[in-house]
Amino acid sequence: MKRRLIAVASAGLRQPSSTLLLAERLAAATRRALERLGAEVDVESVELRDYGHHLVNNMITGYPSEELRPVLDTVARADGLIVVTPTFSASYTGLFKMFVDVLDEGVLEDKPVLMAATGGTARHSLVLDHVMRPLFSYLRAAVVTTGVFAAPEDWGSGHASAASLADRTERAAGELAREVDRRDTPVVEDPYMSPTPFENLLAGG
Repeated sequence: MKRRLIAVASAGLRQPSSTLLLAERLAAATRRALERLGAEVDVESVELRDYGHHLVNNMITGYPSEELRPVLDTVARADGLIVVTPTFSASYTGLFKMFVDVLDEGVLEDKPVLMAATGGTARHSLVLDHVMRPLFSYLRAAVVTTGVFAAPEDWGSGHASAASLADRTERAAGELAREVDRRDTPVVEDPYMSPTPFENLLAGG
């Protein structure tokens, strides 16, 4: 039985956070879908608001802090990634973009990614295909077909839109699980295990 790791990054800024709630639902649905495929599943979640200062410092210095490094390593080791952001000014938040910007180069290449977003109106759902999908396509991630957007009316119990959100959540999670299932677990190389010989450094190569 394969053991799979799903990383979840939520960029919600407030507490309580509908963005975090959506991330938790997607993570739970993905866990169920992978378990149905016979996998053991670990889920590691991070609220990016807790690392805001670390992300800014990483952008300025070019190096992650001791607190941020494990978060980036989790994304690198993950078999799949779930990302959820609030919608600000018809786009993802600056916090979300900083997180993406400090990821190690190439870390998302061919990694299955499920995109999701929240917003104050259903009109903002265009953020998924017009803003987020191009970003992750540029990073060569394997973005699943179904993106999940949740507006305020999607959270009402018994409401038709709430049932629609549940359906979209299950469909997207199933797509992510299948993409993860057909791939091998990422192999993350430690750059310190094979350092460049000192004589090569002196020779400029």
